[in-house]
Amino acid sequence: MPKAYVFTRYGGPEAEALVELDRPTPGPGQVLVAVRAAGVNPVDWKQRTGYGPAGGAARELPAVFGNEVAGVVEEVGADVTGFAVGDEVFGNPVTGGYAEYTLLPVAVTAHKPTELAYSDAATLPVAAATAYDGIHQLGLPAGATLLITGAGGGVGVAATQIARAFGVRVVGVASDGKKDFVESLGAVHVPSGPGLAERLRGAAPDGVDGVFDLVGDEVQEAAATLLTDPSKLITGADRQTAARLGGAPVERARNAAVLDEVAKLVVEGKLKPFVTQTFPLDRAGEALRTVEEGHARGKIVIEVGA
Repeated sequence: MPKAYVFTRYGGPEAEALVELDRPTPGPGQVLVAVRAAGVNPVDWKQRTGYGPAGGAARELPAVFGNEVAGVVEEVGADVTGFAVGDEVFGNPVTGGYAEYTLLPVAVTAHKPTELAYSDAATLPVAAATAYDGIHQLGLPAGATLLITGAGGGVGVAATQIARAFGVRVVGVASDGKKDFVESLGAVHVPSGPGLAERLRGAAPDGVDGVFDLVGDEVQEAAATLLTDPSKLITGADRQTAARLGGAPVERARNAAVLDEVAKLVVEGKLKPFVTQTFPLDRAGEALRTVEEGHARGKIVIEVGA
């Protein structure tokens, strides 16, 4: 039977296990994919703790970890057009990604360009797509200045690169240890920590045209002071603070068209996935700990198939 890495109950790492599960069967509008690579994200371990949309339905347990994959179509469900057995694809699974097989809804599945490695494609559906959605939501013109908090994290790294590809100047808040990395992306680095508001003023004395917040709380508040138009504040971290300040959450498109666009940016060399570590499926726990404990630099990927 196919293997998958799951959590058997809500809680800590002790709730995780590598198990055998029946191969899923695609329903209408779905494709069965033999997974080649799965991206690892903070949301994965947060879901194990019970994190999810307010009022959302509880997940059926055991639940397979993972929210982004790349692989090969093995079977297509009813009413599926545009995909065939053997197609190389990537997207957001509905039955988890840390597995040998998963189901992808075609609405959030894209064809993987041949130039794109599976390990790189598997990093795009969560962080890169979120970054792309946010940059388009802000709609800043070339030459504008965007402040990104959490610029050294997964979404922040992608957002910085995408904004720069569109000709937007970026000021990025990140830890001192990520200074060289953030600057290598073409951003002006501002160290996080006490006194942030004053340092932001020094980096952008004329203010900024938009804020893409990925930290929340007092960091978001400090960033918002540089805006003349509060509606140009968006957040992927703290909706309550954003609402109080006149901003809004990132509006996710969640469609294949966005996946096509971020893949195109990678192929064109404008967006680097920065895969820094890969793990086999039987070491998925180690991959998840690397992200959960905050030790990840760049993207962590679980390589599954041959």
